[in-house]
Amino acid sequence: MATPVEVPKLGNTVEECIIARWCKRKGDTVSAGDVVAEIETDKATFEVSAPVDGTLIATFFEEGALVPVFTRLFVVGDPGESVDGLSQDGPSQDAQQPAVETQSFGTEGKNGDSHVPHAGHSQAPALSAHQPGTAARPGALTPRARRFAREHNFHPSAVTGSGPRGRVLEQDLRKLFESGAPISKIREKIARRMRESLASTAQYTLHASADAVGLLAVRARFKSAGLGGININDLVTFCTIEALLEVPSLNAEFADGRVRQHSQVNLGFACDTPRGLLVPVVKGAESLCLDELAARMKELAAQAVAGSISPDDLAGATFTISNLGGLGIEEFTPLLNPPQVAILGVGAIRIKPVRRNGQIEFPDSIGLSLTCDHQVIDGAPGARFLKVLAEKIASVESLCEM
Repeated sequence: MATPVEVPKLGNTVEECIIARWCKRKGDTVSAGDVVAEIETDKATFEVSAPVDGTLIATFFEEGALVPVFTRLFVVGDPGESVDGLSQDGPSQDAQQPAVETQSFGTEGKNGDSHVPHAGHSQAPALSAHQPGTAARPGALTPRARRFAREHNFHPSAVTGSGPRGRVLEQDLRKLFESGAPISKIREKIARRMRESLASTAQYTLHASADAVGLLAVRARFKSAGLGGININDLVTFCTIEALLEVPSLNAEFADGRVRQHSQVNLGFACDTPRGLLVPVVKGAESLCLDELAARMKELAAQAVAGSISPDDLAGATFTISNLGGLGIEEFTPLLNPPQVAILGVGAIRIKPVRRNGQIEFPDSIGLSLTCDHQVIDGAPGARFLKVLAEKIASVESLCEM
């Protein structure tokens, strides 16, 4: 019996996915649990497996196609079994005639194969190889250009072809690739969000520092006790959560003219990945002890770097931390992630002169940069939060007693 398989719903925020790679091809024998296809959102890659034993008798999209969730993706059944009526978008790609190289570059799959549009899609239909005399449309790729795109994993959304009838030559792609002009989809999304952040908020940044002597002492004590997995960033994050519980006005969102203050701390933390900036979210961070918080952050960071993190784990933050201290940055201006009203930047630990009891001392200090939305958080409340946070960091040894 033919068993159709749909594109799964990958979290509440995902409505469509790209077919990244077919791991099996039509006619291949599959067992239940075998990975048939890899699909990806703008942030992560996921696997779609066969639910039953059988043969892959149909696939409905080419690699590179953008497919809505809950759309039928492939069918597992018996060899020769009919798949009529099983595609939600018309006939299977396997039942269509091969297409000449007329597909626009913007819809080419990662393996260099052109995506064949389907009935009901807004794209123009591909030209059939059995239609003599048809001219290639502008944007069609030559075989050498397709190979270059595949070998360099280079798939810009648009490119001007210099070949006959506007075809894209290898030299067109090479020139664009070497210029570095195109950006990835995730880079485009980051850029758009940053523009929206500045356009929709009234941002200001306060810079301060906190005594880091306790941080270094606790870190050394944990390391000697075999708890080396807990680092400075984990300790600062733990102190930040404690400060948010004491000054909850910064653990809030501002949208549609309303402020929504949260009792639960869903802590986002900026994570540098090969695909760009991602912000995993520790849900209910206020309920976690230090070692649980550290473990959860490392788990989410590893998933983000690997590209396997769930979209739900990248959404819902009520406050965000960005730590550039490991790169030697002492202070910076982090940008808000609306509708959040505040974000904390953590800088490097450095020696800083401090006057105490009429004497100049040189303790280790850690830089703190707090950006707030002035529409909701005035300067004084933002400064009070930094003061509370600095006190928490200075007394971290008592907060983290073993």
